[in-house]
Amino acid sequence: MPCQKRLSSALPSSLLLPLNFFVSQIDHIKVTDYKVSVYVQSKCNLIWKRSSGKKRGERVRCSAVGVGVGVEDEACELVNGVELSIGEGDDNIQAYLFKAVKNNNGAGVLLLSDIFGFQDSATRDFAYQVACHGYNVLVPDLFRGDPWEKGRPKPMFEQWLASQDPQRVANDIATSTKWMVDEFRAAGISKKLGIIGFCFGGGRVIDVLAADQGACFSTAVSFYGTRMDLASASKIKVPVLFISGDDDLLCPIGVLSKFEKIIGNGSRVVIFKGRGHAFAHRPGSTEEDADAEQAFTLMRNWLHDGLLVNS
Repeated sequence: MPCQKRLSSALPSSLLLPLNFFVSQIDHIKVTDYKVSVYVQSKCNLIWKRSSGKKRGERVRCSAVGVGVGVEDEACELVNGVELSIGEGDDNIQAYLFKAVKNNNGAGVLLLSDIFGFQDSATRDFAYQVACHGYNVLVPDLFRGDPWEKGRPKPMFEQWLASQDPQRVANDIATSTKWMVDEFRAAGISKKLGIIGFCFGGGRVIDVLAADQGACFSTAVSFYGTRMDLASASKIKVPVLFISGDDDLLCPIGVLSKFEKIIGNGSRVVIFKGRGHAFAHRPGSTEEDADAEQAFTLMRNWLHDGLLVNS
């Protein structure tokens, strides 16, 4: 993908999203031929808190805490969310964009979800927290409205996964990347992009970087990626931060070490002792809350260095 230069936008110039697009307090708007639903959200922070009666950790919002790298006692960025329909024809997909209103740092992040899809509350909450640090975070629907549902019988999983054509998923990610390049650069955001993925999405991060070869993405974070192709490692031209647990059978530590060595470029593997799959974005205990917060901080600093310091 020719990301070194601005790609032609599929949208009319009047519909390009400027940096101050979300400043006005809009609850809902619609534009002909371009579905946009805007939801104004409030301040947030990154403190994990166990709520009584809840089985999994959840972040506390609306507090004044340190949010920038090395910045203490600073209120988190205001973040707005907008539901988008991007691409045309067979390439049309749904996505959700979280965008910092205050102190937007001018960097974009593509976030690839786990099997539960882009509408999952844990995924959107994580994307919201990333946007709180000034980023523009796009979360595409990788499953075209058919994510895996927790109530489905487990024996059906492989059949469901087989229905998610890898080439179609790759094309949808490419559509999402092109949208970010077109819209963000037209709005004055000229820096390269970062990419994050969990589980299924963490594995697709490897596929994307191998195809991209440094054209669009300048840094990446893969959380406990699944079904990763080691043969793709040598094609990756940017540093990757791998975060996983040593009790995660879906993402073996030995495989991650091989990726780290082959990719090079300052790539790093961080393993959390005693943690299983999905602990960083779906913590299930007080102990996992603490490790999830630490994992988020590692990711935050990695993005900061890769997109803001070294861009």
